[in-house]
Amino acid sequence: MNQRLLLAFLLTALIFSCSQSSEKQGQELLQKSIEAHQLPKKWDDISNIKFKKWTRLLDENGVVESESEQWVEFRLKPYFEAKLTWTKDSVLHVVNFNGSKTSYQMGANPIQNEGFLKTKRAEIEAAYFVFAQPWNLLDEKANLTYQGQKILENGKLIESIRVDYGPDSDVWWFYFDPFSYRLIANELHAKDHKSRIENTSYDESSGVLLAKERKSYRIDDSGEKVFLRAEYLYSDYEVTFE
Repeated sequence: MNQRLLLAFLLTALIFSCSQSSEKQGQELLQKSIEAHQLPKKWDDISNIKFKKWTRLLDENGVVESESEQWVEFRLKPYFEAKLTWTKDSVLHVVNFNGSKTSYQMGANPIQNEGFLKTKRAEIEAAYFVFAQPWNLLDEKANLTYQGQKILENGKLIESIRVDYGPDSDVWWFYFDPFSYRLIANELHAKDHKSRIENTSYDESSGVLLAKERKSYRIDDSGEKVFLRAEYLYSDYEVTFE
């Protein structure tokens, strides 16, 4: 009986040790990536970021569904604020989050529908989550584990971490170059689809390494690309440091 208890204890300790090691490795890889994306400047010193974001959506046959261009602004200090601005059919649209409340202005008309405003707030959060990688992966609510090395279908060797935000949330994988530690792609497993977003080029003009071009692919259960879903271009960066 004592031997069985000892064996159970040793197995539990081994599992816990492996889990801790995997989490530690993931944190170490993430920290190396953050350092690689900070050139002479640091993300923690940024107070405001403004840039232009161009988006093209395509269907599974390669037909363009839509193209859009937005000005995006994130104010990081003293607290988080955000603003999205674009023109559609000659009408100016502005979504603003002031730290506590979301507002939407379409031309001269404010939109008051709470459900609609909630959707726009979610769009702001999603835009920031994708843009602020790898820095925003340092999240106490996230379960981050190292997944080892793998080779993508294009022959690229990567190191990966898995980030889980809870049982009802989407699961993300983040892929890093094992030599430069740049974040080169992330993979999303949502309830209704799977996607991989690849960083194809970067912008270094601000002193931190930011995205310039991205491509988003729908992928199948084996991780193979099915079709190109979206293309993104980030430009005209204006970054203010403390």
